Amino acid sequence: QVQLVESGGGLVQTGGSLRLSCAASGRTSRITYMRWYRHAPGKERELVATVTRSGFTTYADSLKGRFTISRDSAENTMSLQMNNLQPEDTAVYYCNAKTNEVGYPNYWGQGTQVTVSS
Repeated sequence: QVQLVESGGGLVQTGGSLRLSCAASGRTSRITYMRWYRHAPGKERELVATVTRSGFTTYADSLKGRFTISRDSAENTMSLQMNNLQPEDTAVYYCNAKTNEVGYPNYWGQGTQVTVSS
């Protein structure tokens, strides 16, 4: 199994920046890719960004240019640098990891709250 712990959320003003981190432990060698999702009140969960084991990254179209995902496989951490934050970025952000274990399970962190004040 894999355990994920997010950190770095908080309250920021419009236009500000935050950096989220996700620390993975357990069977991290089985992780194939990691993702950030977010879930805002009244909205569906949204995929924010993906980083593969080799470092290939993809982003939600609406977030390109403002958010940057990165992964340090040696340290088993993943980060999300968020710049020029807007009130609509307010959500709980979740770290997700997909592994190549039997059944290809997904693992989730507990989430970290990001609030952007206008």
